[in-house]
Amino acid sequence: MTAIIEVQNLQMKYGKEEALKNVSFSIRKGEIFGFLGPSGSGKTTTIKILTAQLTHTGGQVSVFGQPASEMNKGHNKSKFGILSDNSGLYQRLSIEENLLLYSQLYNLPKSTIEEALAFVNLQKDRKKKVNQLSKGMMQRVVLARTIMHKPPLLFLDEPTSALDPVNAQHIYNGLRKLNELGTTIFLTTHNMEEAELLCNRVAFLHKGEIREIDTPLALKKKYSDHSFTVELENGENHVVYNGEQGAVQLMEWMKAKRVSRMYSNEPTLGDIFVQITGSDL
Repeated sequence: MTAIIEVQNLQMKYGKEEALKNVSFSIRKGEIFGFLGPSGSGKTTTIKILTAQLTHTGGQVSVFGQPASEMNKGHNKSKFGILSDNSGLYQRLSIEENLLLYSQLYNLPKSTIEEALAFVNLQKDRKKKVNQLSKGMMQRVVLARTIMHKPPLLFLDEPTSALDPVNAQHIYNGLRKLNELGTTIFLTTHNMEEAELLCNRVAFLHKGEIREIDTPLALKKKYSDHSFTVELENGENHVVYNGEQGAVQLMEWMKAKRVSRMYSNEPTLGDIFVQITGSDL
């Protein structure tokens, strides 16, 4: 499958400080790729390099088969959308007026404004001035602007960080629909539940280095201790490991009809992150 992004031995230095150290990965067309890690791990720096906002100090980086440095030139700008912590919204204009201005930059029909407002669940708030919005509502306006021109590639830097669970779920549904239509998504987040819900593959970035990269399912299998918890009818909980001894014990409880329920102790992506880095998110 075609690679939209190719990164080989990416390095980024600020003076003597190494923000990124020999980072390598590729992202296939139509993939939702999660770039996971705590604040300061290098996630936003990577996005800025991929979108030509920063020039890397080592390695090779290409987007759509071209050097990443070309992404801010000419027609390449229409190939991607980016949501970051810099909103760039006009504070005294309404939500609708901001989106109208943006639609005119790309010669988009007015119907795209309606679609974008529906995407972020802001149809009823279109006349509100941006300077009257909460942080969460402003985040949704920026996301609406990001997806208006339906780019084949989206860079989303913490897209739901300021959203309540209802609106976050609304955004998740919208992103899945975009992805089904062929949009490739590069998602940075330290929200492990979000990554597990959305991503085909994830990379764990810590102190500028990728420590693991694979599908969420493969990583959970790799870091599992292959145990499960059995809850008995009397309320006792027992951890049982996969194997002959565990099977004998479980059979005894089941014959005696003592099992109330049982479930796998499969690790979450957050658990795996802690195992990989030895630090808490």
